[in-house]
Amino acid sequence: MTDAAHILLFDSGIGGLSILAPVRALLPSAPIVYAADSAGFPYGTRTEAEIAGRVPALLGRLVERYRPRLVVIACNTASTIALPAVRAALDLPVVGTVPAIKPAAAMSRTRVIGVLGTRATVRQAYVDDLAGRFAADCLVLRHGSAELVELAEAHLRGDTLPDARFAAVMAGLLDQPGAERMDVVVNACTHFPLVADRLAAVAPRPLAFVDGGPGIARRVAHLTQGQRWPDRASDDVAVFTGTPDPALAPALARYGLGRVERL
Repeated sequence: MTDAAHILLFDSGIGGLSILAPVRALLPSAPIVYAADSAGFPYGTRTEAEIAGRVPALLGRLVERYRPRLVVIACNTASTIALPAVRAALDLPVVGTVPAIKPAAAMSRTRVIGVLGTRATVRQAYVDDLAGRFAADCLVLRHGSAELVELAEAHLRGDTLPDARFAAVMAGLLDQPGAERMDVVVNACTHFPLVADRLAAVAPRPLAFVDGGPGIARRVAHLTQGQRWPDRASDDVAVFTGTPDPALAPALARYGLGRVERL
């Protein structure tokens, strides 16, 4: 492995930027390839079979092209469905992203937590297992939203978005029985932390929002401990499986992704 070997972050869209930010905060010299499967976006409305077939094949192509030192699947939906297959297919470390139910349960005082994700994520048995292991004494409410993924992408493009659209998503959690006691919300899609301030602003009372980004960054730092990094003359790149949207260029640049390619 050379000092210039990248960390590869993969998502269906730009949600994984919420993972890139804490990774870069811990590893400022790490070169990054950010890969967005824009041709397959959004994953949350696809079947498990589609995702299970698509993600390992795409990551195989990306690893062959960029030869990274480590892969982060910066997508809850892809991780909960395809992570074992990806790890079996790739001969390098692979870090997944799963809903932050454990820290949410540790934080909750009322013992009612919400899980806000894509429809594909919130229905997974993996989420049942996390809730059973780490939040067995909690009421765990779930809501799957495809619209919030689209809203996050639009937010990064700089579109003007009314509060009412975010309030409608939050109502999917807040209108459920028992939600009046909910005090913590898990952003179980990497897109959602990008608009967490908008979600908090429309909530009728203060709610804490948690996500897996900081924990994933710590895991990446642990797995690369002792490895050498280049001087920070970065060639960080965003690669898209579909035609890159030029409206995203300013947001990508803010995250240090100054070069855009197509797979």
